Amino acid sequence: MIELDLLFINANVLTLDGDNNKAGAIGVKNGKISALWKEANPAREEITLSDDNAIIDLQGKTVLPGFIETHNHLISAIMLKRFIDCKSPLNQTIADIQKRISEKASEVGKDTWIVGFGYDDTSLLDMRHPTKEDLDTAAPDHPVVVYHISGHLCVANSVALSIAGISDSMQDPTGGRLGRDDRGQLNGILYEGATTLVGSHLPGPSEEEVLSLLRDEAYTYAAQGITTSTDAKMGVSMDIDDIDLCMKAIEKESIPFRMKLMISSDKLNQDEKLKSMTAGEVDAYLRERSGGRASLDSVKLFQDGSIQGLTGALREPYFCDTERYGELIKSQEELNREVKEWHDKGFRIAIHGNGDRAIGSILDAFEYVLTSSPRSDHRHRIEHVQTATKEDLERMQKLGVAGSFFINHVYYWGDRHEKLFLGPQRAARISPLAEAKELKLLFTLHSDCPVTPISPLFLVWAAVNRVTSSGKVLGAEQRIDALTALRAMTSYGAELNFEEAEAGTIESGKRADFVILEEDPTEVEPIRIKDISIFATLRDGKFIYGNGV
Repeated sequence: MIELDLLFINANVLTLDGDNNKAGAIGVKNGKISALWKEANPAREEITLSDDNAIIDLQGKTVLPGFIETHNHLISAIMLKRFIDCKSPLNQTIADIQKRISEKASEVGKDTWIVGFGYDDTSLLDMRHPTKEDLDTAAPDHPVVVYHISGHLCVANSVALSIAGISDSMQDPTGGRLGRDDRGQLNGILYEGATTLVGSHLPGPSEEEVLSLLRDEAYTYAAQGITTSTDAKMGVSMDIDDIDLCMKAIEKESIPFRMKLMISSDKLNQDEKLKSMTAGEVDAYLRERSGGRASLDSVKLFQDGSIQGLTGALREPYFCDTERYGELIKSQEELNREVKEWHDKGFRIAIHGNGDRAIGSILDAFEYVLTSSPRSDHRHRIEHVQTATKEDLERMQKLGVAGSFFINHVYYWGDRHEKLFLGPQRAARISPLAEAKELKLLFTLHSDCPVTPISPLFLVWAAVNRVTSSGKVLGAEQRIDALTALRAMTSYGAELNFEEAEAGTIESGKRADFVILEEDPTEVEPIRIKDISIFATLRDGKFIYGNGV
C-alpha cells in the first residue's frame, strides 16, 4: 500500500525531468513527491490516504514544478510601495511628475522627505531626465529625490542635495558620477554609487510597516506560482536590517515560499553579525533562523550600471551618443582582488553585468581567480547578461559561470534599445538565449522586480516570442522553445541554486513544490503563454495560493 497525504488526479503533469516524461496523477507524503502514475486516476485499492478529502481532481489542469525566480528584489519592491509612482505611461511628462510631487508636498511637513520611483526619461514626452530645477519648482521647501526605473540613478532637488552635502565644487565619488549642466554646475542627477549620497539620508519605515508590506507583496509572488525566490541584494540600506526583517517575515509565515539571499559585499563587510563569518557559517545562520526556508545564494557585486541609463559598460559606443561607452565600476585589478577575496572565503559570487565590456571584465576576474584558486562546481553567476557576445557566452561555459538573463528587456525596452541605446544590430541579440542553449550554458530568466512586474509566465512568454511593447519581434533567431523556457524557470533554477537533487522537476523523492495552471504552456499558441491563469501554488505539498488559501 502507498500512504499519501494528498493525491492529485486527472492532471496533465509536465515533470520536466531528463526524459521529459508526463504523468496523470501525483501522490504527496510529508511534503515530498511519493508516487507518480501515468494514468489519470490510479487504482484506489493500492492507496491509503491520511484524509478522505485529500483527493484533488484537477480536471485536466497542468502541473509544473514550482517556479524558481532567480533575481528579483522583494525587499526593495515593498520599500518602493511607499513612494510616489513616477512610472510611465501613468506619467506622460515631467509636468505630470511635478504635479504628483506638489500634491504630496501639500500633505506633509517641510522636513518630510518626498520620494518617487520609476521615471524613465525615454518614456516621457520630454525625452530627458528631470532636473533639480524641475523638482525645486514642484516642492521648493521639501527634500525631494526621484529614482529612475533602472534603480541606477536618481534626481535630487536643491534641499536634498544640501542635506547630503553635495555642492558644485564636489568631485565625483568612487563608483559614481554627479550630473552637470553645460556650465559645469550640478543638475541634480546622480549616477550609480553617487545615489547613496542622498539615499543614506532617507528615513526608513517601521518594522511593522515593512512586515505588513512584505506579507502583501509575498502573496503576489505566490499567486504567480513562485515557490523559491532569490532576493538579489540584501543590504538595501545599512540603516535597515533587511536580513533580520526577512527572517521575521518567514517566521510569521508572511513569506510562504523559500528564499535565497544574495548579500551585498558592503553588508557582509559591515554587519556586526556577518562580517566575521565564512560562507558556510552565513548559510547555516540563515537556515537555522528560518527553519530551513532561507539560505545563502551568493555575495553580490556590481561592475556596471544599466543600458537604458547609459551607464552599462559597452565595448562600442552607445547608438545615441557616440562619445559615451558607459563606465566600469571597478578597475580590473580591484575587481580581481575583490573576487579572489570572496572566492577564497568560500562564497559563490554574483556580479551585475549588463554591457559587454562589463561582462568581459567580470569573466577576466573569474578566469583570474579560477586559475589561481581552482574550485570545482563553483557556479559563480553573471546577472542580466544583456549584451553578451557569443564569445562571452563561450567563455562563461568554459569557466562554469552561469547566467541569469533579464529577458524582460526585450519587451519593455527593446524598441528603445534598437532606436536609441544600441542600434538595430546589437539590440537584436540582447539576452541571447538561443546561443546560451546551443552552448549548453546553465542559465535562468528573471524579472528584476520591481524594475518589471513579477511574473514567471511573462518571462517564458518573452523568451519564446521576443515581442517588444510595439508588437515587433526583436531578434527572432534568439528565441527559444517553450519547454526550454520553462526549464529556465524550474529545473535550471534548481541547478543554479545547488538544489537539483531536491527540486526543479516532478520526480519521486523531490519536494512537492508545484504550480498548477489552467492551460499547458507547451500546447497553447506561444503568444498566449503570458495569459495562462495560475490555479494554485504549493510548497512542500501545502497550498500557498489557491484552493481557498
